[in-house]
Amino acid sequence: MSVINVGQAIVLGIVEGLTEFLPVSSTGHLKIAEGLMGIPVEDDAVVGFTAVIQAGAIAAVLVYFFTDILRIAKAWGRGIVKPSERYHHDYKFGWWVIFATLPVVAVGVAADDLIHGPLASLWVVAGSLIGGSVVMWLADRYGRHKRGEDDISLTDAMLIGSSQILAMLFPGFSRSGATMSTGLLLGLDRVAATRLSFFLGIPALTGAGIYELPGAMGTGAGTLPLIVGTGVSFIVAYASIAWLLRFVQRHSFTSFVVYRVAIGLLLFALLGAGTLNA
Repeated sequence: MSVINVGQAIVLGIVEGLTEFLPVSSTGHLKIAEGLMGIPVEDDAVVGFTAVIQAGAIAAVLVYFFTDILRIAKAWGRGIVKPSERYHHDYKFGWWVIFATLPVVAVGVAADDLIHGPLASLWVVAGSLIGGSVVMWLADRYGRHKRGEDDISLTDAMLIGSSQILAMLFPGFSRSGATMSTGLLLGLDRVAATRLSFFLGIPALTGAGIYELPGAMGTGAGTLPLIVGTGVSFIVAYASIAWLLRFVQRHSFTSFVVYRVAIGLLLFALLGAGTLNA
C-alpha cells in the first residue's frame, strides 16, 4: 500500500509547483504539508516522492525557457567543435552552469546521511526560513542591482551555484532564495538573478530526482501518486515561473521576506504546541 494517496499527491504537487521557484522554500512547505496531512516526513518513500515530483517543476522550466536553453546548447555545441566560437557568452554560460553545479553535487553525496538525518527536522526548517529571510532582505536592500544577464561571470556562477548548498544543508533556507540572494549581493538585477536561479535549478533538481528515484519506487510511494503529483507540479510550476518573472520586474523581494518570517514563526508555534512533530 502506498504511503501517499492520490489526493495527497495532488496537494503536494500544488505545493511543489507553487514553491519550487519562489524564494520561500519548497522543502519547508512540503514538510509542513506532509506533517499536517499525517504523512511520515522522514519515511524513505516520502523523501523520494518529494524529490521525484520535482521532475514536473524541471519540465516546466525546460518548456518555459526552451528557446533560451536551445540557444545556449547550440552555442555550447559549436564551441566544443570550433575553438573560434568559444568567445560567445552563451558557450561560456553553458560551461558555467555545469561547473556551478559540481559543488552542490559533491556536498549532496558526501553529506547524504546528515541531510536526511538531523538536518531534516522541522525545527531546522523553521529556523532556516527566518534566517534565509534576513539574508534575502539584506541582499534586496543593499545589492546594487545594476548588472544584467550578459554581465554574469564564471565567479558569479560558481558563487551562486555553491549557495545552493545552504538550502541542501538547511531545508527551509530555499534553493531559489539562496541563489537569488547571492545574485543580488553580487550586484545582479532582480530579473538576471531570478533567471540564473532557474537555469542553475535544472541540473541540481534533475540530479536530486534521479538520486532519490530508487527510494521512491522501491519503498511504497506508489506509481500513480508519483505520476499525478509530477503532472500537477508541472502545471502549477509553469504558471508560477511566468508570474515570478513578471513580479520581479516591478517589485522587490520584501513580500517574500515577510511571508517567510510569518511561516517560520507559525511553524515554530505549531511545533511548540505539539500540532506538528519535528
